[in-house]
Amino acid sequence: MADTVLYEVSDGLATITLNRPEAMNAMDVETKVALREAVRSAAADDAVRAVLLTAAGDRAFCVGQDLKEHVELLTADRERGSGDTMSTVREHYNPIVRALVEAPKPVVVAVNGVAAGAGLGFALAADVRIVADTAKFTTSFAGVALTADSGVSWTLPRVVGPGRATDLLLFPRAIDAREAYELGIATRVVPAAELRAEAERTARALAQGPTVAYAALKESIAYGMAHSLGETLEKEDELQTRAGTSEDHAIAVRAFVRKEKPVYLGR
Repeated sequence: MADTVLYEVSDGLATITLNRPEAMNAMDVETKVALREAVRSAAADDAVRAVLLTAAGDRAFCVGQDLKEHVELLTADRERGSGDTMSTVREHYNPIVRALVEAPKPVVVAVNGVAAGAGLGFALAADVRIVADTAKFTTSFAGVALTADSGVSWTLPRVVGPGRATDLLLFPRAIDAREAYELGIATRVVPAAELRAEAERTARALAQGPTVAYAALKESIAYGMAHSLGETLEKEDELQTRAGTSEDHAIAVRAFVRKEKPVYLGR
């Protein structure tokens, strides 16, 4: 893993930290590759039962594409007569967001500052968004003559509704933490000084929970958003069978009968 993305696994929790605070955690190629590999590793590792995505520094979670590097790459593209630079969406951003959304375990993001462009996309791809009261969000894409990427055209309308999503994409502006909570972008807003502790507490609690059930919940919500009631009921039947035959369900039932707190195994 590159120094620009830190990766640590402890007690079932994978913590991924964007580590370019001097660049407001902007995404250069090295960082995108490292983040892609970190998220894929966390999603595929059975020892990981929850993921915490966070960022170093206090100014920004992630301001999206590193535009300084981007300009250099575009210039090189023009000289070669190619469009290779924009393959970053296919090669980096898409796999990162897909791994976050489809991970069979809960993903918590701690938004410590500005989340713009792809940074907003990464935040929206998480299941739980813990946000500092000093944080700000913006789509930013249209401001640099680009369309949405990093899954924002999929996640943002599902969070805020298509009308508000269109407005936010056509007219990029800063959304403070209070408005982000009202829109549903923030799951919880906490004082900046308490952000890391609250996000870690939340993620560690999820890492000790019924992982199979959490995976089924994520899958059923995503499925239900795109299918009919009848199809969704059939999917619920399928997923409930999976959850109901898990070790964790048996543990939960025994603990309930004995009036004990269940200790889940994540399987």
